Amino acid sequence: MSSTTNSVPYGVQILQKVSDKCPSLNRIIDRENLYKYSVLVLTFITYAAYHASRKPISVVKIVLYQNCSEATTPAPINNTDPDWCNWAPFNAENHSALFGTLDSAFLFAYAIAMFFSGIIAERVNIRIFLTIGMLLSGTACSMFGLAHYYNIHSMWYFIGVQIFGGICQTTGWPGVVTAMGNWFGKGNRGFIFGIWNSHTSIGNIIGTLLASLYVESNWGLSFIVPGIFIIASGILNYLFLVVHPSDINSDTHLNEKVQNGHKKKPSTSPQEVSIPLGDISSKELSLLPSNKDEVKEKTEGSPILSHLNGSPKKAVGFIGAIKIPGVIEFSMCLFFAKLVSYTFLYWLPNYIKYSSDYSPSQSADLSTLFDVGGIFGGIAAGIFSDMFGKSACTCAVMLFLAIPSLYAYNLLSSVNLIVNIALLVIAGGLVNGPYALITTAVSAELGTHSSLKGNSKALSTVTSIIDGTGSIGAAVGPLLAAYISNLFGWTSVFYMLMGSNVLAILLLTRLVKRELQNVG
Repeated sequence: MSSTTNSVPYGVQILQKVSDKCPSLNRIIDRENLYKYSVLVLTFITYAAYHASRKPISVVKIVLYQNCSEATTPAPINNTDPDWCNWAPFNAENHSALFGTLDSAFLFAYAIAMFFSGIIAERVNIRIFLTIGMLLSGTACSMFGLAHYYNIHSMWYFIGVQIFGGICQTTGWPGVVTAMGNWFGKGNRGFIFGIWNSHTSIGNIIGTLLASLYVESNWGLSFIVPGIFIIASGILNYLFLVVHPSDINSDTHLNEKVQNGHKKKPSTSPQEVSIPLGDISSKELSLLPSNKDEVKEKTEGSPILSHLNGSPKKAVGFIGAIKIPGVIEFSMCLFFAKLVSYTFLYWLPNYIKYSSDYSPSQSADLSTLFDVGGIFGGIAAGIFSDMFGKSACTCAVMLFLAIPSLYAYNLLSSVNLIVNIALLVIAGGLVNGPYALITTAVSAELGTHSSLKGNSKALSTVTSIIDGTGSIGAAVGPLLAAYISNLFGWTSVFYMLMGSNVLAILLLTRLVKRELQNVG
């Protein structure tokens, strides 16, 4: 098999062969858009699976330590241990601190590894990079659940699994953002990425619902099932994800049409092919490489860590990436935005159980409404950013409105179920809107900034810097919540979250001022 053929995913090769045997399909299907929107769908599923595999720990915390007098499982006969239903080592009085340690082990490992992951992603085959990362992430998630079956009670085992999982999960974000940036231009980028970024909330919802199915009967499956989901998604990526338009330029139906038209010159380069324009659409023609824009992207036939010899654009380093205007401000803003978002991600089911009479599974199901609000918040942030061309202003306004929404949720969530639902959706939208905008459209925009002079090689590096900085905040938030809730109560946690939003707004002040000065 030729190296050009190897650049096309195996599943796509099969579909192309089936399509070529049915000429009527070629007249109906616009393959350029088919590839383009398949990337949209596959990367959506990919990152939803990543987030689904992160979510079980927040659900299972409820049963790893609980009031055993309220446990749904009957107590053993003649049992006198008040902690009989709890899982060691989390049956101690400092259980909140232990849970916070687990969260931080995952999130600090994720944050540190993210800075390296983006740099690696710039230099390797993204599809294989994602596939390996997803297989390992699914393994890590399942290993936590296996502790239930093998009666593992070592805190170091759980910490090790969390660190391993955090490192593996860093393969996701640079990979999917790079693939999306390769296929989708700047037009309506905020809107497209706003819809696409709902994968985060959808993944959280899927992970929560899968975990809640088993949390009261067999919490091991709460981890294993999401682990299987991400492994299956990784295999799907390997078979069908076309990371870059150039991956299907050299050996697709376009060149096959040229050969069938009997106007192919003997040549060794794709630029010397004479093409019968009547057989190929203008959109398809645009996919072919030209002399002005040689395609020298990495193919499947290349080693995963090989260098691109003769590449016209070099990968941008860490220092070069942070010099891009806006990268530092948005990175630090995301630090506090993710601090707030991930505190909810890891502790919301626990808080709902604490502040209400709901069962563990009911608390987990109710917490998904925060992510439902996040879907609408991300889309709204993208729309407003596109309409007004002011990403910093959009983030600042939503961060400001999130402050009273957090105060209201802490004060009024226990009034009744309807009020709880409404406030959860509103808070979710306002908290996750800026987070979604910065990690998608803003990252993609900065990664293709005009200061780079057309070099899009910075995209993964910029993405990893912004998301890596945000992930440090994501690690700090749940850890602070664990200690603050234990020492001062949950109201103090909400004050901490509101203060974080204030700091996020202050960090955007210079960019907001610049955007307002450019009005008119």
